[in-house]
Amino acid sequence: MKPAPFLYRCPGTVDEALALLEEHGYDAKLLAGGQSLIPTMNFRLSEPAVLIDLNRVDDLAGIEGRDGGVWIGAMTRQRSAERSETVRQAAPLVAETLPWIAHPQIRNRGTVGGSLAHADPASELPAVALALEARLLVRGKSGERWVPASEFFTGLFATALGPEEILLGVEFPAVPAAAGWAFEEVSRRHGDYALVGVAVLVTSGSGGRCDSARVALLSVGDGPVVSTAAAGPLVGQEPTAGTIGEAAAAAARDVDPPSDIHASSDYRRQLVRVLTRRALTRAFNRTQGRE
Repeated sequence: MKPAPFLYRCPGTVDEALALLEEHGYDAKLLAGGQSLIPTMNFRLSEPAVLIDLNRVDDLAGIEGRDGGVWIGAMTRQRSAERSETVRQAAPLVAETLPWIAHPQIRNRGTVGGSLAHADPASELPAVALALEARLLVRGKSGERWVPASEFFTGLFATALGPEEILLGVEFPAVPAAAGWAFEEVSRRHGDYALVGVAVLVTSGSGGRCDSARVALLSVGDGPVVSTAAAGPLVGQEPTAGTIGEAAAAAARDVDPPSDIHASSDYRRQLVRVLTRRALTRAFNRTQGRE
């Protein structure tokens, strides 16, 4: 199929893009990598009157180390972030997750900011942003504002971005020295949308006891979900097979995933338990230098 007719605009700066958004409002759509928007336009599930192409806004791309963490501009290609040594050192969970996103051909065009702003509940990067407690920088006509990842994702394909705002990028904070991380996902074929995915970040203190644990899940609700229940059996305890199993079971009880043609709710809940156990085990192994 072919998209409905639309006007095409290609600004060269963020200010020009914001002016176009202010002019056209809800009739306009921002084009980043286009890996989600263009297919929906071809199927006429999305029919913007104006397409604002951000691919010539050079200021929106780039990777920069900041205070032990890393800043990734919204128009940075996923493949560039995947290959970045700065990302690998400062945000290893991000580096570990990126190869799970679709296929290299998709990651060559897809952008980090586009994935976050699209907020697909089966997308990997929103869950990672929650697990790492990232913050996102947004600009509108009234200026810039920082939005914590916990407040950015508001529902099914919905975010805190206003109709006349642009996502400038995302900042992942420094990972604590005694931290472990892991990402696990199950899909029918590698590159397909995830049936369930899990991103975890844990820290250990004296005696090897768990100081903190964050478990973020994808493809189990209207958006990425943090399982607060999963941390209960772990914090203050030694990360044994038993306590990790309790945490995984708590995560499974903590969600009410949807059923669809790909998987039932019960099957997704079972995947949450299995993948959370695997991810936590790998993450705690990393805190002890065993992986």
